[in-house]
Amino acid sequence: MVGLVALVGWQIAYALDCADGQLARVTGQGSAAGARVDVLCDVAAQIALVAALSATAVAQRPSTPVWLVAVFAGTWMVNLVTSVMQAGPNAASMVTSTSLPVRVVKLVRDYGAVIFVAGLVLMFAPALAFWVVVAFTIVNGGFLLASIAFSARASL
Repeated sequence: MVGLVALVGWQIAYALDCADGQLARVTGQGSAAGARVDVLCDVAAQIALVAALSATAVAQRPSTPVWLVAVFAGTWMVNLVTSVMQAGPNAASMVTSTSLPVRVVKLVRDYGAVIFVAGLVLMFAPALAFWVVVAFTIVNGGFLLASIAFSARASL
């Protein structure tokens, strides 16, 4: 039941999140305060996602190393930080390659897809939560390293 609530709740929140900014811009109702509320709600949803996956991974597999949960939570912030860095007038992808592996990693990191998969795992296959944590730690950690390398190269 918790997985179902999470899946439905995250999908509704994502749909509203996608729509509210567009609606505000189209109607000229956008504001700095609204943008801040939007970002804060995104952070709250991401914290809930990380907490749910981490808690489920540990509950399903008590031998889950504490360091893995910490690194998972830390590398998850890559999603948030890079999305904030890609917003605004200077928006650009930090990893500009259009190669197939980079496009696949970017798709794997798509927030809509992530919350859908996380909700499905929590609802139908909670034993897989450990492997979801491992996979996203690797993907987000790799994306962080690639972002640092591409940004460093661009600054030279």
